[in-house]
This record gives sequence, structure tokens and C-alpha cells, in this order.
Amino acid sequence: MALIVGTLAACSSGPRVPPASTSPGGPSTSFPTGAVIDTAPLGPPSLRAKSRWLPVRWAELPGFDDDALHEAWNAWLRNCERPHAALAGLCKDVRRLSIASPAEQRHWLQTQLQPYRVESLDGRSEGMLTSYYEPEMVGSRVRTAEFNIPLYRTPQSLGTRKPWYTRQQIETLPEAQAALAGREIAWLNDPVEALVLHIQGSGRLRITEPDGSVRQIRLAYAGTNDQPYKSVGRWLLDRGLITDASWPGISAWIAANPGRVQEMLWSNPRYVFFKEEPLEGLDAAFGPKGAQGVPLTPGRSIAVDRGSIPYGTPVWLYSKGMEVEYKRLVMAQDTGSAIVGAVRADYFMGWGKSAGDLAGRIKQPLRLWALWPKGLPVPQQ
Repeated sequence: MALIVGTLAACSSGPRVPPASTSPGGPSTSFPTGAVIDTAPLGPPSLRAKSRWLPVRWAELPGFDDDALHEAWNAWLRNCERPHAALAGLCKDVRRLSIASPAEQRHWLQTQLQPYRVESLDGRSEGMLTSYYEPEMVGSRVRTAEFNIPLYRTPQSLGTRKPWYTRQQIETLPEAQAALAGREIAWLNDPVEALVLHIQGSGRLRITEPDGSVRQIRLAYAGTNDQPYKSVGRWLLDRGLITDASWPGISAWIAANPGRVQEMLWSNPRYVFFKEEPLEGLDAAFGPKGAQGVPLTPGRSIAVDRGSIPYGTPVWLYSKGMEVEYKRLVMAQDTGSAIVGAVRADYFMGWGKSAGDLAGRIKQPLRLWALWPKGLPVPQQ
């Protein structure tokens, strides 16, 4: 999912798997714990299309002994719904360890996986962390005087014209509007909110139906017009209109310059189309499906460049900035048009306003360690 300007931290938390406990019927399931001897030869670096993986000791991972690993196990269980072929063999243990303590999970990680420091091909180990989230919005199933900004399904002609019409053309050309007639899923009352939804790639919508009933749905990413993504923050910076390119800074400019908002919106030619999904029960406790095809877990899923890290890879993430510091296990489960490079990640923060406010402020240094099964070669592509 594409990002707005910054990143976001785990403001919303998904369901948590409890650690192992003792039941009245007997003792808890027992898993190995204790120190793991980490002295085996490390071997040479491995190369992928966009990164170099350098094997390292577990002691190099900042905060490894302190993470609440059971919070990451929800994301790993989701991984196992569509695992990478090389990681599928771990899933039996992953499911079994969902009732284990963090100490038992940590012991298993150290015995089964080898950490690799992810570097650029020229040896740089520091990159950038940003964040994204799932906005919550209010909409209408039918167009009204107030709710008049459409959100569309993919047009039938999308595959016959590449790239498809730009954002400005979609909103102004009769032929583009004719191709989208009848494809409306819902209507919003704010064009800037629509842009936020397009940038984030999915959202939660409290929608009023024609009969007046109200329910929640998810608008999930279905495709784009194949036009390049252009940051509205960069457009404003290049024109000297702002000095703070965080989303709060952009929002302040929008409030002060309503007459130029349309010009700003059209500076991003990319347009996103959506599909409607239910949002109830367990679906509401997780984020949208990422590029791996599994639902994202707040605070434990990241988007990566697939040429650097394969989908489904467990990753140790360290990032310290002015807003937050993260030292934790996450899963590579998504990608985005702006997520390019060896040490580059977009952190899924969750959903709602508090998540969005924090996400819009985060842009900070990043280091990553991929965790790969011992004895298995690192995939080259």
C-alpha cells in the first residue's frame, strides 16, 4: 500500500495470542527454553536482486531479548495461510508455538533461524522507515448534494488502455466518466479524504444505505490506472508552498488554501480503484490483505521491496526517530509503489485517526535483519 508522507506506529492493536498457561487439568504444554549457543560459522553473504544479506549473530539484533513476541505470532499465523515455499516447513511449529511463552518462542527462533543483516548492494545497512494505515471514513451508497465524490470499481476498459486516464482526466473528460458510469461503490463528501484513501490503498467506510441503514464495509485495493504515483507533499515542497511535508503540515496548507486544493489533487495522476469487502467479526480485528495475500496485523506487518525481501519473511526491525523507537519482530507481507530499495519498509500502523496522525509524522532511519531457516539457501529472486 502506498504511503502518504510519513509512517505510523502501532496505534491500533490486533487480537493477541496469550502466552502458555497452566490449566486446571494439568501443566501447560512445555517448550524448550534457555540459552542457545550461537558460535557456528556464519558463511558468506547472499545476494538478491536488490540487496545483500550478511549472516550475523543473534546478539546483533537490538532489543531481541525484550520483544513481546506473542504479539508478532498473529502476523506469523497469517503468513502460514500463504507461506513462502522455503518457510512453509516452519508453519507446524509456528502454530504449535502460538500457546508458548515469549521465552519459548525466542528459543525456537534462535535454534531454527539465521539472522541476516539486510544491506544495499554497495554495503549500506541504513535505510528509511515510513508508515501507512487504514483510514476510517463516512460515506453514502447513493449520491447526494453532500456526498458527491465517487469511489469506483475497476472499469471494464482498464486492460485495453495502458496507462488509463490520469486523475485529472477521470474527473474532467466525458469519455473517462462514461467508462466509469455505474461503477460507483460509494460516495464521500471530501475530495481530500478520497485522495487519502487512494494513497493508503484501502479504508474502512461507515456507509449509509439507500434504506437509511448504516453499516461498516472495507474498501480494498483492486487496481490502478497505471499512472505514476506523485507525492502531493513533494509538489508542495517544490513550489515553496510548505516547509513541513508531514501530513499535518499538508493539512494546514489545505485549510489555508481551499482555492488551490484541486490543483494539488491533480498533481498526483495515479488513481486507485476499489472492491468492497465485509468488515465484521475477525475481519475487523485485522487490516486489509497485503500483496502477500494475507490480512495485515497492526504493528507487526511491513511493506517491503520484494526484490530485497521475499513476502512472508520474518524480519527484525530497528528504527529510532523523534516520534517512536521500534525494536521488534515483524513480517514482510506487503509492498507499495514508494517502497523501493534494499533497506526500506512501510510499517502498518492500524486504522483510524490516531493511527493516521502518527503515521503522517514518521520518517526515520531503519535497519533490517531477515530471519531465514538454517540450512536453506537465501532465494536469489
